[in-house]
This record gives sequence, structure tokens and C-alpha cells, in this order.
Amino acid sequence: MPSLDLSADVVALTQQLVDIESVSLDEQAIADAVEQALAVHDHLTLTRIGNSIVARTELGRAERVILAGHLDTVPVNDNLPSRNDGTYLHGLGSTDMKGGDAVILKLAAELREPNRDLTYVLYEAEEIAAVHNGLGMLTTERPDLLTGDFAILMESSCAEVEAGCQGTLRVEVRTRGERAHSARAWTGSNAIHAAEPILATLRDYAPRRPVIDGLEFHEGLNAVFISGGVAGNVIPDECVVTINYRFAPDRDEAEAVAHLEQLFDGYEITVTDSSPGALPGLERPAAREFLAAVRAEVRPKFGWTDVARFSALGIPAVNYGPGDAAYAHKQDEKVLISRIEQCESALREWLGGTA
Repeated sequence: MPSLDLSADVVALTQQLVDIESVSLDEQAIADAVEQALAVHDHLTLTRIGNSIVARTELGRAERVILAGHLDTVPVNDNLPSRNDGTYLHGLGSTDMKGGDAVILKLAAELREPNRDLTYVLYEAEEIAAVHNGLGMLTTERPDLLTGDFAILMESSCAEVEAGCQGTLRVEVRTRGERAHSARAWTGSNAIHAAEPILATLRDYAPRRPVIDGLEFHEGLNAVFISGGVAGNVIPDECVVTINYRFAPDRDEAEAVAHLEQLFDGYEITVTDSSPGALPGLERPAAREFLAAVRAEVRPKFGWTDVARFSALGIPAVNYGPGDAAYAHKQDEKVLISRIEQCESALREWLGGTA
């Protein structure tokens, strides 16, 4: 059975985590190792649900901060075991996101008297369909374990702060026509031709750029698929344009849908996927003090991450981790060693605890 030595330095601990294969839906070995390593620390209360582990301090502090990271990786691509070249740690999951997980585990083991109560969450199945997501299961089944004033998701952000995240919405906009033989096209109605106004609307669309907590978000509205046609000699009677709307977190999902319904008024619209955004919450005292402590550049998060799950619980959240998203899911996945050390040092200083 794999094991973890939490007394090792944070880089060596990252390497231990990388060397435990944990492809999505096969996280039992790493979850067992995490649970076993944390169980010996009597200042933590442990809960395990599936292959997700929650460890909490119960010190009665005025604020509670959540540190979270996922344990799973994408499939192996001839990139295990790990390799340390002195500058980078190479290996599957090193950047996404076992460097961040190592920081979480080091702090969980060593901060016995932090200045805030802490909840550490290491969860399963982030890299696959949302129905399997361990953090999603926790928010549904045990939201009491995730109460807090501020959350930090240690996703890849190059040791900078990416605040909140945009929501994402996918819809199908459908046109109808009438089939006919292409040699007698005038006897039918071409549904693909009828989609031209939809594409023109997308081409001419001016995305919103709202400023939230001093950060400028940049929305996006784009066609990502188009389908239609029956045969090479048939006028198509249906065309579907699939549109992805990345909306700023000052809009909720219902408002995002209403915006597209207004934009494509008169067309048949079907929502196929929707996830809310997350407000940065940088006005909260814990967030302000965190930003001052880590002395990092703050950027808006344009993609979607699990910070949105915390936002749905009313907890402001940011992305802050050592990984570099440019290396995520690549065969030569790697993380700068200095960034792992930087994140651990900054969080340890902010939390002001003693080992």
C-alpha cells in the first residue's frame, strides 16, 4: 500500500503524491494514503466520503478558511514515475494539481494553532464528468463540512491569484426548413441557409467587460459546433448551432439564459449545459488579508473551476496554486519547484500558526 511521509519537505511530498497513480475513478490508493497520513494528527477531525477526505480544526476561531485540491489526474501518458531536475518536478499530476495538494497536506499536518480555523479538502474525480466530482458530492451530501468564510482552490495559477470564475452555458439554437431534392431546391426551405442570421449575430456581438471587485472580466459568446444536412442531394430541414456563453459572475445562470433568449428571439433554443460563475469576494476581510500576505498579482479567472461550487454555498473563493495550466494534461507535465515552495511559505505566513 502506498504511504505518505508528511514530515518530508513540500517538494519531496509532491513527488510522493505524483508517484501514486490516481487516474479519475481510481483514487482509492491515494485517498487511503492521505487518510492514513492525516489520521495520526490529533488536532484534526477527519471525515471520508468515497475517496474524498475532509480534515478540520475545531479551535473556535473567528474565521474559517477552506483549502481544497483534487487528487485525481487525467490518464497516464508515459509520464510516471516523477523526475526532479532541480528546477522542475516532472510527472503526471505535478502541475494539476499535486503540487497544491502537497502544500495542503504540509499545512494540515504542521499548523496545530493557526490564527483561523482551517478545513482541508482533498477530493476525487475533478477531471471527468461533474456527476462524479467529489467536491460536488460533498456540497450536496455534507455541506456542513464545507462551512467557511473564504476558500482557496489550489488549482494551477503560477502562484498568482485568480479570483472567482466565469460561468459557462451551452445552448443549441435550431432552425427549421423543409426537405426537397437539391435539383429542385425551390420546392423546399434550406435550414442551413436560415442559420446565417445566427452566425451574423455571433460575429457582431460585443462581449460585456464588467468590473467586479476591481477586476475586469471579459465575456465570450461563440459558436463551437454547427450541424445539419441529410444527404448530398437533399435540402436540409434542420440546422443546429451550438453556442458557448462564458458569462461574468455578476450574472446568474437564469440571467445568462434570459440574455441568450433575448439575443436569439424567435429561434428554438435548448440549454444543454450550465454551470454558475463565482464572485471574487475580495472585499471580505479574510480575502484582503490573504492578498496582502501572498503579495501576488490578482487576475480574474476566465475559465470555470470548482470555486463556483464554493460560491454556490455563499463562500467567496479564489484559485491559488503552484501549477502552470500551460503544462496541465501534457505528456511533459511539470511544475516549478520554486512555486511549490513559494505557495507553502506564503500560506504558512498568512495563517500565522506554529508547527
